[in-house]
Amino acid sequence: MIFSKSLNILVGENGAGKTHLLKAAYSAIATIWEEGRGPNATMPTKTHLQGKLADKLVNVFRPEALGRLARRRPGRERCEIRLEFDDAKYATSFSFATNSKTEVALDVTPGSWLEASAAYFPTRELLTIFPNFVSIYAGHYLEFEETWRDTCLLLGEPLQRGPKAKRIQELLAPIESAMGGKIELDKGGRFYLNTPSGRLEMPLVAEGQRKLGMLARLIATGALLDQGFLFWDEPEANLNPLLIKELAKSILSLSSSGIQVFLATHSLFLLREIEILSSQKTFSEISPRFFGLHKHEDGSVGVSQGDSIDDIGDITMLDEELAQSDRFIEA
Repeated sequence: MIFSKSLNILVGENGAGKTHLLKAAYSAIATIWEEGRGPNATMPTKTHLQGKLADKLVNVFRPEALGRLARRRPGRERCEIRLEFDDAKYATSFSFATNSKTEVALDVTPGSWLEASAAYFPTRELLTIFPNFVSIYAGHYLEFEETWRDTCLLLGEPLQRGPKAKRIQELLAPIESAMGGKIELDKGGRFYLNTPSGRLEMPLVAEGQRKLGMLARLIATGALLDQGFLFWDEPEANLNPLLIKELAKSILSLSSSGIQVFLATHSLFLLREIEILSSQKTFSEISPRFFGLHKHEDGSVGVSQGDSIDDIGDITMLDEELAQSDRFIEA
């Protein structure tokens, strides 16, 4: 799969593997970023990175064994994943077999750690579970995938100050307008939406606004600003069409600022809005890339890709939405 440097959109039926693709790419990129943080970080080594990649995949996917992520067929099969970047020093390739428990074979070791952060937004918002979640996760075994913990860590980072403040405010303005207020984190570790009429506890805020709030917070901390990666699974969930329009603008604005965005979606409305906006002069530099995942009768999945929705073949869910529109007009 050849991804755009700006915006990538995965479309397909349930079970086609959209979320798995996001999680696999996130797990690798997050590991190559996380392990390079801190003053004591050394250059990547095969032995060290093999263990960390295996841990990340297990903690993100939560399988009973790592080999469960490989395709299930008679005999021994291998899952092979390779990531290539514009800068070849970050290239990474690894694999594991169906009989693997927690072992990964690193075939290509990156020559350097990634300097840009990676964020993963699950279908559920995380602002309401944020208080004490990270500390509880660290001290107890919880059946929550590690993306929740990772994103909560980013949400708790301090706000960005200094010369980047103007750019941050430019990105925040349309999101805060759609939410009707600003996201605030108090000293007790709770998030609030500060509106002109008063401050609202996050559980009292509509879930669609809370999802926008996560995006606003990571922009405000600088985690999503000039560089980095955002993986977002079904961003349209629990959003009305008006907020989806604002979401599409924010996603394109992030892409134009240097963030490489990966979305998995079921929403024809969001797809159309992105195509409409990306054709306008404001976002003319954005080159969205679309990927259609197609399930075959033998259980395999094929991928079609292109620069428009028309290039990715027939997607059942999109066809059904269009067919319903036709039936409604006829009725």
